[in-house]
Amino acid sequence: MSVSIEPGFAAAPVLRDVLPPRRERGRVMLFIYRHPTIAVGGLLLGLMVLIAIFAPFLHTVDPTALAPARRTRAPNAQYWFGSDMLGRDIYSRVLYGARVSLLVGFLVAAVSSLVGLTIGLCAGFIRILDTVMMRVMDGLMSIPSILLAIAFMALIGASVQNVVIAISVAEIPRVARLVRGVVLSLREQAYVEAAIASGTSTFKIIWRHILPNTLAPIIVQATFICASAMLAEATLSFIGAGTPPTTPSWGNIMAEGRALWQVKPFIVFFPAVFLSITVLAVNLLGDGLRDALDPRLAKRI
Repeated sequence: MSVSIEPGFAAAPVLRDVLPPRRERGRVMLFIYRHPTIAVGGLLLGLMVLIAIFAPFLHTVDPTALAPARRTRAPNAQYWFGSDMLGRDIYSRVLYGARVSLLVGFLVAAVSSLVGLTIGLCAGFIRILDTVMMRVMDGLMSIPSILLAIAFMALIGASVQNVVIAISVAEIPRVARLVRGVVLSLREQAYVEAAIASGTSTFKIIWRHILPNTLAPIIVQATFICASAMLAEATLSFIGAGTPPTTPSWGNIMAEGRALWQVKPFIVFFPAVFLSITVLAVNLLGDGLRDALDPRLAKRI
């Protein structure tokens, strides 16, 4: 069927070339409207990640440079956040401290999620391994996580890598128990029983039917682990059991300024603010992801 165009009239634009971009923008705006915590948390976390990445270009003074003659200076044009007891620039140290905290948070979340996911899948689906693995996890969970991390740091020494290992060991049992609970409920589903009855191997059942249904709670849990790991790293560094003093971290900066808190509060204030904002951003992102990935909450929204 041919369509004739009258003289003097321009052809109408093809709708499929105009609507999709608007439709996509509308979907993005609708998603932000429904889940504002994801937008706010993601924006704040993205800002902190950019600060950590571009710290070498944003800092004003070498964070390790000593200037005893200019120690404990109040914030000024040269030292934007002031200087510490050794004359080091707090602003530059805070920027580089973001690298340590975010690196520890992301690595701990990744390591504990992967290891805990593996343990939880094996314990929840293979009954023979359930008793042994869960008793080990219960034993680790019976020890407060910060004390367990301090004990590991005392054994293996202070470094960023060892901080990641120590905090991950304390977080793995929580992920394992979460995944085990999800797997125990999934293995009773009809489609899983049908796969078992048809002779499908255990690995294929876990890979095709069990694992995809555990990803949503794991992603949400990983965000909270990331926030908890950053707080744990700051705590360990604050008490001298975390990163070495030569490595700028928010916990180290606050530890060095606690003796002068009453007369020079800015030494502790600025790293504490950055730590609080980062942890808040990760928690907001986790809350938003929980609401978005939970179908029951999504229906209410």
